[in-house]
Amino acid sequence: MNWLSHIGRQASRLTSLELFRYIGPGFFVTVGFIDPGNWVTNVAAGSQFGYQLLWVVTLSTIILIIIQHNAAHLGIVTGLCLSEAASKFFKPWLRIAMLGSAMIACVATALAELLGAAIGLNMLTGLPLIFGAILSAFFSAWMLFSKNYQRLEKWIMGFVSLIGLAFVFEICLADVSWAQTFVGWVTPVFPAGALPVIMGVLGAVVMPHNIFLHSEVIQSRQWNEQGDDVIKKQLKYEFFDTLTGMAAGWAINSAMIIMAAAVFYKQGIVVNDLPQVTLTLEPIFGRASAVVFALGLLFAGLSSSVTAAMAGGSVFAGIFIEPFDINDPHSRIGLAITLVGALAMIMLLANPFKGILWSQIALSLQLPFTIIPLIMLTSSKKVMGGYANKPYGAAVLWIVGLVVIGLNVALLVDLAR
Repeated sequence: MNWLSHIGRQASRLTSLELFRYIGPGFFVTVGFIDPGNWVTNVAAGSQFGYQLLWVVTLSTIILIIIQHNAAHLGIVTGLCLSEAASKFFKPWLRIAMLGSAMIACVATALAELLGAAIGLNMLTGLPLIFGAILSAFFSAWMLFSKNYQRLEKWIMGFVSLIGLAFVFEICLADVSWAQTFVGWVTPVFPAGALPVIMGVLGAVVMPHNIFLHSEVIQSRQWNEQGDDVIKKQLKYEFFDTLTGMAAGWAINSAMIIMAAAVFYKQGIVVNDLPQVTLTLEPIFGRASAVVFALGLLFAGLSSSVTAAMAGGSVFAGIFIEPFDINDPHSRIGLAITLVGALAMIMLLANPFKGILWSQIALSLQLPFTIIPLIMLTSSKKVMGGYANKPYGAAVLWIVGLVVIGLNVALLVDLAR
């Protein structure tokens, strides 16, 4: 039993008060898709294309809810995280392709998180980016080595709340066109030159490391050991938790694009650097708006760097069919690979903004290597027993997988031109 497993397991009636006892894993992974990578892709989307790409957030969130629920489904039923299940049930070539690319995705994710926090610190204090990134990496490691999951979960939920409030504040100051916003949410359009940004938004919302992380956080509670009644009940709790967390993420991601569209696109300003945002906001709305933006970016980077590091530890430990445990050397090696690898890449970046944007595109390209094996596992009776995906559920999942693959193929064709 690892250090996450102290969460209470008592089964009782589904009441509104008890529901809130189980909210946590969904919000824990929500912070991963309101990270600095999202800030970059959403600000790029809003400043370049106005409200037109809001539909990408809507589509990505729907895909995310389906996939994250499926990952949690695997953890609840089997007591294995996605990495452990892949190592146990897949042939070596598939396991290497999936988990090797997943570790690369964790490093790419941590790059965006650490760099985002460093940019936030730089905006507030003038601290050089590399020193800010190193401080952020130490913060992430300290939070995980503290071995206090309950405190960690509270920190994460607090960060999500602060980030949300930051963007509510920014939108209240801006002159938003709500008519264009509602049209943008539900009308798919592909403006010229928008495909890399579209895929960046998709990769920033449906993040591979979050899929692994959700199954890890869920499986750590070991509900599979308590019988069918508990499993069925937790599946209901989990869907509520996932839906609530992802809905909060959809609102915050939408707010980022809306803010960028209302402030920058309206004035013909294309944002190519995150500090540029505060330099533009301050003369329009005053010093407070710029400080709020920088603080929100700092909180987003710190909180999401913790989840990225944990995901890296989980993926690497799973290769050895072990759960994440900060006391275990495999988990520590995975954490070190994630944070040190990200810091090394940050030192090589010439343009931090483009580096973060391309890291999110890389996540999108890795998604099929995570989603397809996940569907294979949760549709297998050998793995899931009577809880394997029903035909209609499997069909929905395969459609989602094909949509992601199709968008990635379109991106590669576009980049090859």
